[in-house]
Amino acid sequence: MSSSGGEASASAQVVAIEDRSPFTDSNTPVAAATPYATASASASASAPVLSAEDTSPFADAIIPVTGATPYASAPASIPGSTTGFSAQPSLRAPGRYFHSRRVKNKEIPKPWLGKKDPREKWVTIIPCTGLFIGLAICAILIWTGLRTVVNHKYCPVLMEDWSKGLDENIWTREVQLGGFGNGQFEYTTNEEENAFVQGGALHIKPTLNDENLVNTNGAILNLTKMGICTSNHWSDCVASTNTTNGTIINPVKSARLNTRKGASITYGRVEVKAKLPAGQWLWPAIWLMPVNETYGPWPASGEIDMVESRGNNRTYPQGGDDIISSALHWGPDAANDAWWRTNVKRQALHTTYADTYHTFGLEWSKNYLFTYVNSRLLQVLYTNFDERLWDRGNFPLTNANGTRYIDPWATTGRKNTPFDQPFYLILNVAVGATNGWFENGVQGKPWVDGSNTELKDFWDKRSEWYPTWQKNGEMIVQSVKMWQQCG
Repeated sequence: MSSSGGEASASAQVVAIEDRSPFTDSNTPVAAATPYATASASASASAPVLSAEDTSPFADAIIPVTGATPYASAPASIPGSTTGFSAQPSLRAPGRYFHSRRVKNKEIPKPWLGKKDPREKWVTIIPCTGLFIGLAICAILIWTGLRTVVNHKYCPVLMEDWSKGLDENIWTREVQLGGFGNGQFEYTTNEEENAFVQGGALHIKPTLNDENLVNTNGAILNLTKMGICTSNHWSDCVASTNTTNGTIINPVKSARLNTRKGASITYGRVEVKAKLPAGQWLWPAIWLMPVNETYGPWPASGEIDMVESRGNNRTYPQGGDDIISSALHWGPDAANDAWWRTNVKRQALHTTYADTYHTFGLEWSKNYLFTYVNSRLLQVLYTNFDERLWDRGNFPLTNANGTRYIDPWATTGRKNTPFDQPFYLILNVAVGATNGWFENGVQGKPWVDGSNTELKDFWDKRSEWYPTWQKNGEMIVQSVKMWQQCG
């Protein structure tokens, strides 16, 4: 620090003010501890030039200037200041930071004017060729598929709308009480109470049997003696109540109708428009059986189940009234029924099969068989007869007694045997069963299969299940249509 004003005047230099405004190029060093640089009136006219290395976004370098600038301030303009300026700071014009991004015409690339690589054309040719080949293959597959679809000609066999009531020349009421091989609980009657035409539709309605008949010890129901039994087996026609061993007469009545004497088809189409029943332990079915046991007793001659369901609600684990199943039954004997190889279920969409009417269909030819709901596009079961059913079944060589099995269908030479003979239609509503259709111990099932007291156990719980039949406990059939393949 010196007190000589002369030396200060001689050596003073003009230094740019540290200015952080957007108008300065960069920060510059100051000569004193104050934010302002000072000089005497006799300062040299030439000041050293600062280094160009100090750059900013707005200029290339800071250049000290000696002339006056419009940004200079008098000492009096700085509040509290006692020091004046002998030289004013000056700013250099900003550099070309915001310069034009315009591409000059001579710099625009023009690849199309240059020489082309002959290989570039394959970039277009190869994908286009692949696309064309793919479309051609798709067209061939579609055309081939359409050629394989056989549009059969069908001739009407039965167009039933119930306008003439229940025509006994076509429909037969089956009257039995033996359980139909499944241990069913109903007694199928010929009474109007259980099968009647009303409002242009057929109603099949299960009801309770006469309480006095069911509960009276020693009571006998003999359908053969009454002359109405439609079976030749004694066990299908006679039942009794014995309070000692816990057996009773069938506690419920229902109906089962068939077209055996009035309408049957070998290859063709069937459509039944119906609303299925809702109610615990009800078992509705729409199905077909062979007119003759051409290849032997069931299931050697086949069975076609278009629709089977349960009246229990949708929470029932095995499937309630929102699910139907279709199946084919075939095999050398009952112990080797291969139904499980041709069995499919279908669930109703946002509804149940007891809420509204649905059209349940079957299309059957020598090459295939399928069932559907409402449309042929909504198939349930599809079976293609592309191999002999005996080979598909993979049956054991012998039965439980060691007797060797013989293929009952070998003599025909047809792959679809036994489904190559006339079948007739059956409509029925069964109640209960002991064959496992209703699983033991599920949702309060009131009987146990094989207990020998199933009917009584079921009957004793009628206060629980019978109220569930009251609203929609009947199958209502609006129409039945059958066509025979004739071309």
